[in-house]
Amino acid sequence: MPLNPPDTRGQWRPRAARIALVLALALVFVLLTGLVDGGVGVTTGQLLKQPRFPLANALPGLLLAGVLLAWSRRAWLSFGLAFTLQGLVYGVNALKVANLGTPLLPDDFRMVGQLRKGGMHLLSGYLPQSPWPYLALLAALTLVVLAWRFEPPVLPRRSGGKRLAAGGLLAAAFISMLVGLSAWGKIYNARVLWLEPWSARVTTNHSGLISSLMLFHLQYGGGHRKPDRAAAERLIAQSTPALQQVLQQPAPSGELPDIVVVQSESFFDPAIMRGYEHSDFAPNLRRLAKHGISGQLHVPTFGGGTIRTEFEFLTGLSLRYFDNLQFPYLQMSHKSLPSLVRTLESHGYTTLALHGNDPAFWNRTTAFKAIGFNQFVSKSSFPANAPNDGKYMADSAMTDEIMAQLKDSGPPQFIFAISIEAHGPYDIDPADVAKRDAIEVPDGISGRDKLELQTYLYHLKHADTELGRLVQLLAQRQRPSVVLFYGDHLPALSNSYHITGFVDGGDMLSQAGVWLLVDPKQPTKPAQVDTASWLLPGKLLAHLGIHDAPYFALTELVGPQVAALTAAPGAPPRPESDEQRQLDQAMASVDQLRMSGKLEKLMPRAVAPNTTIAHDDTAPAQPVGMVH
Repeated sequence: MPLNPPDTRGQWRPRAARIALVLALALVFVLLTGLVDGGVGVTTGQLLKQPRFPLANALPGLLLAGVLLAWSRRAWLSFGLAFTLQGLVYGVNALKVANLGTPLLPDDFRMVGQLRKGGMHLLSGYLPQSPWPYLALLAALTLVVLAWRFEPPVLPRRSGGKRLAAGGLLAAAFISMLVGLSAWGKIYNARVLWLEPWSARVTTNHSGLISSLMLFHLQYGGGHRKPDRAAAERLIAQSTPALQQVLQQPAPSGELPDIVVVQSESFFDPAIMRGYEHSDFAPNLRRLAKHGISGQLHVPTFGGGTIRTEFEFLTGLSLRYFDNLQFPYLQMSHKSLPSLVRTLESHGYTTLALHGNDPAFWNRTTAFKAIGFNQFVSKSSFPANAPNDGKYMADSAMTDEIMAQLKDSGPPQFIFAISIEAHGPYDIDPADVAKRDAIEVPDGISGRDKLELQTYLYHLKHADTELGRLVQLLAQRQRPSVVLFYGDHLPALSNSYHITGFVDGGDMLSQAGVWLLVDPKQPTKPAQVDTASWLLPGKLLAHLGIHDAPYFALTELVGPQVAALTAAPGAPPRPESDEQRQLDQAMASVDQLRMSGKLEKLMPRAVAPNTTIAHDDTAPAQPVGMVH
């Protein structure tokens, strides 16, 4: 009796339904990702016009969902959990854009490791105050738990071997994305997607946040630009006659001054904002500028990323020339770096860094050792009664500690002090709320924006007051000293900037800060010099009469032509002449060779030993006082 063939239609129907469910969820995942993203290149309509944009933006999430599906066998759970995790990335991006004006970059994820090193205390201040985001996250997690508990598996248990193999392949693909395997460049590149290397905001708006993270990760995440040694040699050869003249200048005679550098948190002159053109929130800075050198300071960051400006000042290296170095202290692999600190130490200075915060945050403990500091005084070493004002230690406590650390005898001292009082967020009440609330703001700024601007200006006034007090106290000492003061970046007051605009009509990411170099006991004629943070070491050494550091002498020669090119990531590019572009490219190679320890043998040396010159001490100037 012939056997009837088995009827397999009943087996295919459930399988087809499972496949249809997974494909439908994948499509919904792509569409929802575009909706949450909001970028013009990944909207729902783009799925038909140019599908590679929304598909590429959702691909990492889809791979993660596939890995979870192979592991859990539950479709709704897998896609829901993947979308929730992706949503967290978008939430963090929204916070960064709101506070700093720029989207997430791959190196921002290095901050995760800082959460257990004092970073949580600082970063938690930027979390939203409204309960709705937390309730939405809780609801999403609740749905994930319910799916885990009640959703029936869509993949049969008996398919374990094939399922695990497929899951392994998807996991390998996902991990290869995270590590930046170059093969992904076939999808995530400037020819396939939209990439504006100078603007993460433009890239994100066109290609989507996830795609932009992949684009920047693949382009700048591995390795670094190779220096053009020939270009560096040409620049050095062209500069050698002028460098030789500098290097042969006599060394300073007599007692070298103590050096106090204050990196003032978020300090800038609000007069560059419309509505504040005639304001005077920094009277001490303006008064002292009449007795020293001052001007605009171009810095490589905005609203945050203090260590970018800090790294440039301490090393004299421009981050403009290191595409892959977004957070230098967190990415440093060098045990020793060339620096201003080491140059001063070679001239007999003891060197000390001072900061009223956790020393592990931003990896400063390790970084300062590599840069060459003899000592790092952090929050735990301040007096137990050091006051806070708002969320952080008051600038007055920093001034007190600077004066406590300065000695009346012994070798000259270099103190690098990092303030923190004016650090955001600016929705934390200060010590004197009434004084804060009395500060006037330009028309159009109201609500939370007004409160944040008033709070910032309250702390700015304190920073300026402490600058005046510090200079006054140093003027009263027997030992000579110099003070270098500068702001690390503009504060993250993006909404206020958008409302008022700037006097020069420029973008907030392009605005310059301020710097000041003054001798408390020997005031000089005022000089207006606009420069960049990485050029400040050369200016400080030149002021001290220390001329035997060839690299810093070179930055003094080329700096005026390239200083204005320094700007925050994402700032609109500045116009460059062909000559300026060539000089900038050559200086990039010089800095890259210096970072790798290969520059020193290319630099010229003084052909004659330094000699000493006598200073005219017959007519000492009057010490610089203080505005209260």
